[in-house]
Amino acid sequence: MKTLKNLFFGILLFIAAVIALAYAFNYQHLFNAIALTYLKGETSATIDDGVDFPSRNIEKGVAQPWQKNSLYNKIYLPKNIVDNLKSTHSASFLVIKDGKLVHEEYFGEYKPTTQTNSFSMAKAITVLLMGLAIEDHKIQSENQKFADFYPNFNEVEHGNELTLRDLAAMEAGYYWDEDYRNPFLQNPRIYYGKNMAEALLKSPQFEAKPGSRFEYQSGATQLLGFAIRKAVNIPLSAYASQKLWKPLGMESDAYWNVDEDNKMEKTFCCINAIPRDYAKLGQLMLQKGSWNGKQLIDSTYIQKMITPTQHSNGIYGLGIWINNDAPYKYYHFWGFTSQLIIVIPEKNMVVVRTGKFNNEAKDDKGRSVQAAFLAENAVKTFAN
Repeated sequence: MKTLKNLFFGILLFIAAVIALAYAFNYQHLFNAIALTYLKGETSATIDDGVDFPSRNIEKGVAQPWQKNSLYNKIYLPKNIVDNLKSTHSASFLVIKDGKLVHEEYFGEYKPTTQTNSFSMAKAITVLLMGLAIEDHKIQSENQKFADFYPNFNEVEHGNELTLRDLAAMEAGYYWDEDYRNPFLQNPRIYYGKNMAEALLKSPQFEAKPGSRFEYQSGATQLLGFAIRKAVNIPLSAYASQKLWKPLGMESDAYWNVDEDNKMEKTFCCINAIPRDYAKLGQLMLQKGSWNGKQLIDSTYIQKMITPTQHSNGIYGLGIWINNDAPYKYYHFWGFTSQLIIVIPEKNMVVVRTGKFNNEAKDDKGRSVQAAFLAENAVKTFAN
């Protein structure tokens, strides 16, 4: 009995020590990470966990449902696409051709009304919001200094050189290690943590001169989100509603996850929307910012977003991934576990894929192999 009692107290002391160390070294986000992954039978973040975090609504206006092509869901998918979508645990697959919905399919428990996490597709949406804020004269230009919004960045090496464009182009030079799966690194800290400002703004560190190299960093887009939020002076979910969701006639409200302490939108990820509405964002890009005869965002800004930057080896613009090496050039929004909005201008097509692809491969330039497969085969199947 005494041995069991000592064992029990030993376990309690160990747990207390672990908790104390987690708080001492600022790893308290681990408790939330464990609760929302391993205790739910997952090993990492998923497209379904948006409901587990605080959020703000992105309100729609008057819904404008997609028109359906005369061949809507009449073209059978070839076996290679069917096998791919099933093996990659897809939730949805949509194809828009000439501005009309030609194919729409959902898998398992997922339905047209199911909202799923955008993950890093939100980065492109955040860059769109920057462009809209520039047009509203809330931001001077994409070359405005980040320190104009957060003067403490003037006090650290390279901090006074950082521009909003550097953040959008993934050329921030910020100290960051991009990894969702290592719970001790920065991505899980801001994904599962309660205070992104403390993690990113309090003690900034740089490891390279801004604008000198390309390195994909979720922290860069979150910094960009902080600057836009300060510039527009309203929650970014409200700004997205005003500038995108309502003008585009989205079919459903979306919701944007926020951190617990500051209710700041997670601009590096975490817009939860339905696939049909994701497709409208692709269509807006395809139409160079025009919608129903109205220019919602300047076409020259869209062109900047889809033009490869000097340091990216031709694969990234401003918030957008680019593949000009493909048989038919395309660009795309790309999120963790292969959330994709693919735009194929030459064929006037938009392809959306959502789901849980945990082992997604990259090509020799670091681009999504899944996006390349879907773009090429969607063209073969639906372009004629």
